[in-house]
Amino acid sequence: MKTKYCYGYVRVSTSGQEELSPDSQAKLLKDFAKKNDMIILQIFYELGISGRKADKRPEFQKMIALAKSDKHPVDCIIVWKFSRFARNQEESIVYKSLLKKKHNVDVLSVSEPLVDGPFGSLIERIIEWMDEYYSVRLSGEVTRGMTEKAKRGGYQARPPLGYKIQERGKPPVIVPEEAEIIKIIFDKYVNEHTGIFDIARYLNLCGFKTSHNKPFERRSIEYILQNPTYCGMIRWNRTVSETNEIRPESEWIVSDGQQPAIISKELFDKAQIRYKSEYKPSGARPSSTYKHWLSGLMKCPVCGRTMIAKTVNNQKSYCYFTCYGYSKGKCLAKTSVSSLRLEPAVLASIKEVLDTGNIIYRHVEPVQETSVDLNVIITEQLRKNAEKFDRIREAYRNGVDTLDEYKENKRMVQEEKEMLEKQLADIKPAEPTIDTSKIAMLEKVRNVYEIIESDSVDPVTKNEILKSVIEKIIYDRSKDELKVYYYYAPESQ
Repeated sequence: MKTKYCYGYVRVSTSGQEELSPDSQAKLLKDFAKKNDMIILQIFYELGISGRKADKRPEFQKMIALAKSDKHPVDCIIVWKFSRFARNQEESIVYKSLLKKKHNVDVLSVSEPLVDGPFGSLIERIIEWMDEYYSVRLSGEVTRGMTEKAKRGGYQARPPLGYKIQERGKPPVIVPEEAEIIKIIFDKYVNEHTGIFDIARYLNLCGFKTSHNKPFERRSIEYILQNPTYCGMIRWNRTVSETNEIRPESEWIVSDGQQPAIISKELFDKAQIRYKSEYKPSGARPSSTYKHWLSGLMKCPVCGRTMIAKTVNNQKSYCYFTCYGYSKGKCLAKTSVSSLRLEPAVLASIKEVLDTGNIIYRHVEPVQETSVDLNVIITEQLRKNAEKFDRIREAYRNGVDTLDEYKENKRMVQEEKEMLEKQLADIKPAEPTIDTSKIAMLEKVRNVYEIIESDSVDPVTKNEILKSVIEKIIYDRSKDELKVYYYYAPESQ
């Protein structure tokens, strides 16, 4: 019999699971190779890593890459159990097929030998399905355990700035010098009404660092301001671990924690009220970095890019707005305009809106739980009902169901369809509501106008207040035409 060369693969997820140690698995692989006239060229070890995702296992990827090489170094890969190779059935099939069909490399299990032929393939698929089922069930048990711990106030995450784990299994304790940074952030944000960017700049000027020993930036301040850990609470299940995507707030678990608080609950709640009430367009720059109170709002009438303010010979009384794209060679139109022309034009445009009461604006709904639309739900149920008709028809054609079974199933699905159609027909159209937002919008614009026309208000404040009602302003110099685009964001309840 020809001697076969192989790789060994050893994987252990956690010490708490019922699985052999790395040394025990390696010994079984070596014994198996010796009995079957095989030579193990290398054993790859993956310790403390789940088998659900192949791209999260560097040693596995390294082994697959070597096995696929043109030199054909091995004839097979041996594992203690197929679950060591992969717990995800889809990935298991993909990698096994890739190795076998394209590179003639088999994957063999020491404890789960397979017979040749289609029956052996069927057994292998059943084993893979059982491995994946076990993994999913185990993941569910772990999640349930962590959920219960979170509800009891147990801390199970890396402590944020201001805290540290002093004793394993115990709640985090306060780090006094870091806690002072947290107090400064909340005090400036709530009591001094300082902007997030300005807080970050202040902390960096003082030489303070984040928990990762990096300078502060907007997102690090936002994370701290929204983290209830600091007022003695626990927040868990906020993000999806694989993508870091934020889940709907209804899925979060927030409870009283066991760790000491750095700030009061009252101060934390005030910070949330301000944060939620401030409309922040994606990618917007802080007002304190702008050179004029119209900065960040002016857009190029040709390409739509932001027009940046440039001073002329260090003049502080006025500046010119030029297209950012034009300065970078990305916009061919020269659309520069002086602030001396823009300022009175913007004020006149806003005053005209107030005098006439005619205003066009975009309505921005606050982030909240979406209401249930029965039309959408029932329509989706009808779509699934149609799929049921197709499935029972296919089952009859393939001989899975008898004619009597087909008739009975068809009758049940038809009754369900009729019931859904009746429910859809009974839904009454929503009563038209009186739009009160226009009145509120005009009142907001009136307050904004009173502030920006005042000479005693600083440019930063003017810019901030303008951004609360205006999305963008476009001035077309060729037509001497100015357009102001408003938006209405109702206050959060």
